[in-house]
Amino acid sequence: MIVALDGTVLVVAQPSMRRDLGASVAQVQWTSTAYLLTVAAFLVVAGRLGDRYGHSRLAITGVLGFAAASAGIALAPGVGWVIALRAAQGFFGALLQPATLALLRLAYPPDRLATPVAVRTSAIGVAAAAGPLLGGLLVAHLGWRAVFVVNVPLALVIAALILAVRVPEPERTGAGRPPLGSAALLVAAVAALVHALAGVPAYGWTAPPTLLGLGGAAGLGVLLVRWERRGAHPLVPAAVARSMPVMASMALLLTASGALSGALFTATFLLQDARGLGAYDTALRLLPLTAVMVAGAPLAGFAQRRFGARRIALAGTGLVALGIAGLCTEALTGAGGAVLGAGFAAVMVTATGTVVGDAPPGYAGVIGGLKQTATNVGPAFGIALAAGVGAGTEAGAGAGATPALLALAALAAVGLLPASLLPGRPRGAAAGDLVGEDAGQRGERAPAAHGPADGERR
Repeated sequence: MIVALDGTVLVVAQPSMRRDLGASVAQVQWTSTAYLLTVAAFLVVAGRLGDRYGHSRLAITGVLGFAAASAGIALAPGVGWVIALRAAQGFFGALLQPATLALLRLAYPPDRLATPVAVRTSAIGVAAAAGPLLGGLLVAHLGWRAVFVVNVPLALVIAALILAVRVPEPERTGAGRPPLGSAALLVAAVAALVHALAGVPAYGWTAPPTLLGLGGAAGLGVLLVRWERRGAHPLVPAAVARSMPVMASMALLLTASGALSGALFTATFLLQDARGLGAYDTALRLLPLTAVMVAGAPLAGFAQRRFGARRIALAGTGLVALGIAGLCTEALTGAGGAVLGAGFAAVMVTATGTVVGDAPPGYAGVIGGLKQTATNVGPAFGIALAAGVGAGTEAGAGAGATPALLALAALAAVGLLPASLLPGRPRGAAAGDLVGEDAGQRGERAPAAHGPADGERR
């Protein structure tokens, strides 16, 4: 929640920051890009460290480091300091995010994860919606530095809650020192990929910087796979890499988050540049999306327990594609946003619940890191796709936005394939599921205490 709030608040604060620090547009953009690069690059590494040394310890380190970096930004004398501290903020955010998912996995059995995951999704939605409003108030009355000061007390409250809540320690995985070679290759590959995608709006898909970045990311990815296969204790264990529910969930999260972010990017330019709306009116037009997402997350968790992840994910993916297509028509902007919000809530809850619930014992952290990586790389790809088709440009401000939205709807529809590979309705899931009985109480086979959660379909 604190990470989502920080990201949306910053968007409102950047113009004031630029004027106060005398920064260029490119430097202000790097206050976001530096964070995105580090948080995406270190998520899986952070999850693996949590599996080895304890997720509560990583969560405390992450939230306190996030607070310290935020305080440093509030005192920064120049934009260079802000960029460097935003990168540090991204690193500590990377420590925090997988740890929260892993702690949920340790605190709840797999068949009871849907509700806490839904609550987490709703909290993120509330934070994302409240961010621009809170940021506007803080910047108007206290200045842009107050945007970062507010993170400090919030982080301290979260740290106190983590210390107060006791969860079981994870099973220690692997022996010897952490796989530093794999970690370095993964960090470099993800950083190169995100950097290349972030540059597409400025350079285009065929420009040398983009091609060089994508080629470098692909080459580093190949080296990473070969290194992982030879390692005795790989960064991403074979039990995780071979799990069909885990891989399908991450593919679905990547396509859905990419489609959503690209659609928001396109719709913002469409509403403001082509239809002449102000920032406040644009936010009101898009408010149904956030409202339905927040309200729909708990319903999606309930529906997943009743009907299974596969059906809800397929329905949610279809709604995401339909909602994005609906944004093309002015009369359907509000309705399209509501449909998009409902679909994304369903996808997020079911895919997250599946990817975390199917984590092999002792690997909840690396699973959480992979999940968060997908939801960080996805938006970069979606915005790059939208910009490549014409959104955000002079052509994209009018009729050119329609091809971008249709391309993003197609991207969402690609998620139907991984959605179809998610587990179906658990055998015997009926009334017992709705009154809180677990698998053991219903006489069903409980998850194995040891061994990987492979791709077995339920």
